[in-house]
Amino acid sequence: MDDKAGLYLEHIRKLLRDNKIPELGEDLEEIPLLCQIHEELKTIRQVMLSFSAGDFSPAITVRGIIPGCLKALQAHLRHLIWQVQMVEKGDFTQEVRFMGEFSEAFNRMVSQLNTTLTALRQKEEALVITNNMLRNEVAHHSSAMEALQESEARLQFLASHDSLTGVLNRRSFIELAKSELQNAAIRSIPCCLSMMDIDHFKRFNDTYGHLAGDETLRHVVHTVSQGLRKGDFLGRYGGEEFVFFFYNADKTTGAGVVERLRKNLAETPVALENGPVSVYASFGIAESFMEDPGNDDYVQKLINDADTALYAAKRAGRNRVMLYHVEQAAEFAGQIPTVHDVTAEAEE
Repeated sequence: MDDKAGLYLEHIRKLLRDNKIPELGEDLEEIPLLCQIHEELKTIRQVMLSFSAGDFSPAITVRGIIPGCLKALQAHLRHLIWQVQMVEKGDFTQEVRFMGEFSEAFNRMVSQLNTTLTALRQKEEALVITNNMLRNEVAHHSSAMEALQESEARLQFLASHDSLTGVLNRRSFIELAKSELQNAAIRSIPCCLSMMDIDHFKRFNDTYGHLAGDETLRHVVHTVSQGLRKGDFLGRYGGEEFVFFFYNADKTTGAGVVERLRKNLAETPVALENGPVSVYASFGIAESFMEDPGNDDYVQKLINDADTALYAAKRAGRNRVMLYHVEQAAEFAGQIPTVHDVTAEAEE
């Protein structure tokens, strides 16, 4: 081999092996075939460097077996990239059939992804169903709890209130009145208690019937309730008898409130099927003297005193208000109960 041939082969070897592309010397540039080989190998080097860096876009402009293999590899890799993108979008039907063992591994991976995703979707659907069932169960439980709470509240209300008129029953009225009297005694606040009885109510029931009587009881409660002050309350004592408690009211204030209630009721007839019917009531009032509001019998004593005044109102002609009070008489060792006709004084 002469020196020139060795120089040519050395240049080609450098093109194939060196990191840096060797320059053609002036003596080599004069050989057309070597220049052609130089340009083709240079192009192949650049394409392969791009491939190794993950860039499969360079155009392969040379011909031959090596460039042809590179073009085929480029096409396969571009198609593989597209298939991977399709798998990324959820298309697990993609299969690779042109890269030997890689194809088998890729296809198994896609199949496993499809199986795993299908299982995850099934679990997700099961979780959604379970979640919906739990939500329904929670909603049902919440509804049941609300119903139970409403039922308990209703039972508590029924236990402390009259079922027909909705006002406090006798026991609850006495308990609340006792508590209010204790509070008033501590603060030296006067209070009054009043009894009300609907006049001729038995005759009313006999004339209009018991259903009309029930409606009248509700009418009476509604009418007198509108005249109560803040802090006042009433309860059903029994039958057509009702009892009122007036907080921060001496006998004069209490008498004025009760007389207003009597007038409002007398001026507001109940609407029955046969037409409006006037309803009247008699009232008795007793004032608390703070004697011993903590005593269990004290509220009952006030009720009895108010009841005494009530029957005095009945005897005086009904539809009246009578005030009970106790006067000390020098000639007697005891207390003498007396009553004042509040309605008569108001009319004067």
